[in-house]
Amino acid sequence: MSPDPAGARVGWGFDAHRLDGSPPLLLGGVTVSDSIGVTATSDGDLLAHAVMDAILGACALGDLGDHFPSDDPDLEDADSMDLLARTVAMAKGSGWRVNHVDVTVIAESVRVAPFRHEMRDRLGGVLGLDGQSISVKATTTDGLGFIGRDEGLAVVAVVTVGPLP
Repeated sequence: MSPDPAGARVGWGFDAHRLDGSPPLLLGGVTVSDSIGVTATSDGDLLAHAVMDAILGACALGDLGDHFPSDDPDLEDADSMDLLARTVAMAKGSGWRVNHVDVTVIAESVRVAPFRHEMRDRLGGVLGLDGQSISVKATTTDGLGFIGRDEGLAVVAVVTVGPLP
């Protein structure tokens, strides 16, 4: 079934990882730290994963585990921006295009502001969007929980999609 031409959809995505892996730490295809990293099957880019999850949700295409299972040996150290491009292709294949992305990185000590514009550019290149259609923000938990103890970080993403012309 093809999408309603007048319709738009919203998807919400989430990812969280421990900060106990090998560096570097990637967010949105950008190295934000050469001294810390996360434990992950792929390159561990939480921002890309949350956006992928939101796109899949908006298009009713399942979740990351359906398409990119963590026990798949072919995904070991996979480039998450390539996986994001594959997710965008799946959305297009089902009749949808990404219109807008809003992302929040939740971390105690990882700083996003110095890399925000580069993240928006990298995401825009993969998603086919300009920087005005991508928001990258950050917040802390003010010392609360596993994020506040700097044991991990999380990313939430909201994506809107519309039918392809």
